[in-house]
Amino acid sequence: MTSASPDPTFRRTSLDTADSPAGTGWQLSPLTGVPADWSAVGATPIRATVPGEVVADLLAADLIPDPFDGDNENRLHWIGSTDWSYRTMFAFQRGDQQRHDLVFGGLDTVATVLLNGTEIARTANQHRSYRFDVTSALRDGENDLEIRFEGPVSAAERLSAELGDRPRAYAHPFNAIRKMAAGYGWDWGPDLAGVGIWKSVGIESWSGVRLASVRPLALVEGTSGRLATHVELEWADRAGDAVEVAVTLAGQTVTTEASPGQTSVVLELTVPEVELWWPLGHGAQTRYDVTVEVAGQSFAAAVGFRTAELVTTPDAYGTGFSLVVNGTPIYVRGFNWIPDDALLTRLTPDSYRSSIGEAVAAGANLLRIWGGGIYESDDFYDVCDELGILVWQDFLFACAAYSEDEPLRSEVVAEAREAVARLASRPSLVVWNGNNENIWGYVEWGWRQQLAGRSWGNGYYTELLPAIVAELDPRTPYSPGSPFSYADYHHPNDPRSGTVHIWDVWNQLDYTHYRDYPARFVSEFGFQGPAAWSTLFSVVHDQPADPYGTQMLVHQKAHEGNLKLERGLGDHLPVWRSDPTPDMDDWHWLTSLNQARAVAYGIEHFRSLYPRNTGAIVWQLNDNWPVVSWAAVDHAGIRKPLWHALKRVYADRLLTFQPRTDHDRTADPGVEVLALVAHNDAPDAWTGELVIARRGTGDGSPVLAEQRLPLHLDARSAITVALDADVVTTDDPTGEFLVATVTGDAPATAYGYFVEDTALRLVGPDEAYAVDVTPVEDGYRVRLSARALVKDAALFPDRLGAAARVDSGLVTLAAGDTHTFVVSGAAVDEVALTARPVLRSVNDLG
Repeated sequence: MTSASPDPTFRRTSLDTADSPAGTGWQLSPLTGVPADWSAVGATPIRATVPGEVVADLLAADLIPDPFDGDNENRLHWIGSTDWSYRTMFAFQRGDQQRHDLVFGGLDTVATVLLNGTEIARTANQHRSYRFDVTSALRDGENDLEIRFEGPVSAAERLSAELGDRPRAYAHPFNAIRKMAAGYGWDWGPDLAGVGIWKSVGIESWSGVRLASVRPLALVEGTSGRLATHVELEWADRAGDAVEVAVTLAGQTVTTEASPGQTSVVLELTVPEVELWWPLGHGAQTRYDVTVEVAGQSFAAAVGFRTAELVTTPDAYGTGFSLVVNGTPIYVRGFNWIPDDALLTRLTPDSYRSSIGEAVAAGANLLRIWGGGIYESDDFYDVCDELGILVWQDFLFACAAYSEDEPLRSEVVAEAREAVARLASRPSLVVWNGNNENIWGYVEWGWRQQLAGRSWGNGYYTELLPAIVAELDPRTPYSPGSPFSYADYHHPNDPRSGTVHIWDVWNQLDYTHYRDYPARFVSEFGFQGPAAWSTLFSVVHDQPADPYGTQMLVHQKAHEGNLKLERGLGDHLPVWRSDPTPDMDDWHWLTSLNQARAVAYGIEHFRSLYPRNTGAIVWQLNDNWPVVSWAAVDHAGIRKPLWHALKRVYADRLLTFQPRTDHDRTADPGVEVLALVAHNDAPDAWTGELVIARRGTGDGSPVLAEQRLPLHLDARSAITVALDADVVTTDDPTGEFLVATVTGDAPATAYGYFVEDTALRLVGPDEAYAVDVTPVEDGYRVRLSARALVKDAALFPDRLGAAARVDSGLVTLAAGDTHTFVVSGAAVDEVALTARPVLRSVNDLG
């Protein structure tokens, strides 16, 4: 969305670093003492960037080392306990305007604003904007603007003491301050809490009337679209003339007159036979341009007409959870989204487009903006609107109990109203969610006893926030929390009802326990794996490298994370050699592969439950720094093996071998046999020949048994195919496997095994495949030709050059199959592309 005004009665004087000719730039200085080791900080004026933040400014001035590198994060914690000043001198002339407002897009976080030595305001919320009338404080000529920030760590501790300490997931009391929770550190992110003028700042000078805000709601009524445009106005005085408010949409313009002092108007337009906005994979993302004009000021946006419902109907299994857009249930293939960089002001429109593009390329159709982050910039929602990616927006409450007392309550009201009003027109936004895991925490994590009757946020989630959504964004459904069961007296994380978070698997259990969950909708689950080799070891310099090295542990934030990585291999994969030192090549490959296997296993199970299951949202898509984490794409933008696995299981059409009870084959109701499930989430029917074969793993992968049948599967449907006894019965489980394929216009393949890889008999790489490399203009083509079963072949060209990328991964081939990896981005050693540790597979683990 954009706003602009050529009107001479409205003038903006930017005070941003990049486009402000009015001053000498911003300077940063500490207001409290810094540790002796950092005495250079503040010795001379520090050039600051606005929008910006203190850590980035200190880094740009070469006063601190890269906070992501080595153990520097721990060395820089003092920044969060230091008070800071941002100051600028700027020239200004009042001109003919009546009113002059100092406008901040965002201040992070507890700040005192002084203009020419006069205190203008105090702020305490990163998640909202501010506007202050400074008409009487401004001078013609030179002006002095200073923002004094209280250290965010000390501020949170002070506020926690004032409000009363409440339970939370991490050490810092992030729940006492309206600042990005993850800035204080999380189990995937660094503790780099800082301060800054993190969004644009300027002076808006105006007379008469100001176009304060526009909230265009695109509603669908039958085959028509109705645009209800809510326009908020602010007046410099009530002595002026009435003004015309005009809204234009689809070649139509409607106007109304606003009298002096009138602060709001609503204008409506109808579009007959409107073209709807659809999610990715369900139709076109049609949008209509809307403009609003008031007294020479203008506003422009693109709106999409769609309906969105959250259906939570009780049924024989419990309570369902289904997102319905334009009357069509959407099977969700999603990712949880965290802020894409620990230093927020480094994010750009291009970085948003690139990261969201990774979700699209993996086959996802929804991103959940998690409640410990931020309300994202318009750039994020622009891309989602354009591409058809649904947005699940958490309100910013995560993993903690929150006071409902003042002054926090008023801040929550202000930020929520601003966020909902700003985002209400977004067609991609299909659910508002009250919080992340806080209701679960109150019920199960011992919070109730600690709170002893004090408020913990329930009033926000059940009363305040749904009321704000109903008022400002009535076309978008609201959910009280995630997880949530939508049924009285149900545990909030009951998998039979509503949404579920599955974390006992990562924390305690083998990943086969995903099949214990008859999940209706999984809004969080995941499994850890390391960042790409080049990414991780660009910041970890332990000698020798070790999973438990000092710097490695700085970049492994999960509690007992390395132990869980090792334990998570279970019987599925062998453990790397550790004597005399860990085999880091195998550690990296095995933990990466196991992450991919675990999450794909869960997704295949959930999809096999369709239509009882209506989707899953993997934790997580992205990283905010180089780290061992649950992400599918690391901080450098390199796709981990998990991403490649998700591309397969997030495809429109999926085949998967799953255990099922077969009463025709056994009289024992507890006995399960292997079946094949086909899920077609495409908009058209899936037809072709289905071939299921039992084959040998060795030379030639001989076919030992085969079953053929026609496949016709309607759009948005699933079937379970019983397998012939001779296909699933084996005398040599260690030397045989199953493969199912669908031929035709929409081919698909699934593999099944009778034993785990620790027992599976595979031939080594030299016998299993031939590999050849062909240089091409933009990189290399690496062709694998299988002579026997090749399981989960993957290429890691970033080990030869950090800029190198590969298009595919985790490729399984039977004898006679071929696959070509496409490598691009950097010139690398061609011979090294053909061998360990760059080319890996399960075959080289024997």
